[in-house]
Amino acid sequence: MILTALFEAPVQARFETLRREFYPAEINRVPAHVSLFHHLPGSELEAVKRRLKAVCGPLPRPAVAVTGLKSLGGGVAFKLRSAELDDVRAELAAGWDTLLIPQDRAGFRAHVTVQNKVTSATARATLQGLEAGFVPFEAEVVAVAIWRYLGGPWEALGQVAFRGR
Repeated sequence: MILTALFEAPVQARFETLRREFYPAEINRVPAHVSLFHHLPGSELEAVKRRLKAVCGPLPRPAVAVTGLKSLGGGVAFKLRSAELDDVRAELAAGWDTLLIPQDRAGFRAHVTVQNKVTSATARATLQGLEAGFVPFEAEVVAVAIWRYLGGPWEALGQVAFRGR
């Protein structure tokens, strides 16, 4: 399973529009997202849902600052900053310590990838174009989505909402 953070609808739509514009169409199989965990065992689905409800359900929506853009070499991502989201992710990780793969133990740097797997020249041009019109903004994470990896595309298995503000 993969867990991602979902933004409120207008922000989610904004990132999704950019991903459709800049991500190569033939490999753009998943929606714009913030990866919280890259791999949790599918056999633990019910336990994962229970923990998400216990940790996220009572909390207000985490505020996120969209602070800029960054190069991924062969792509571009938006940089995010959120102590609240960092804390939620850390609490979830602590409860799943024995289930985490090395990538999910390595730390968390929140971002939204809108382009990947392109030439460095294409990525540089995209970065320059997006930076030219970028104005930092605030957003809220409304839920954590649970996905099953299907070798490329993802299957939605549900989501757990934060309580709101």
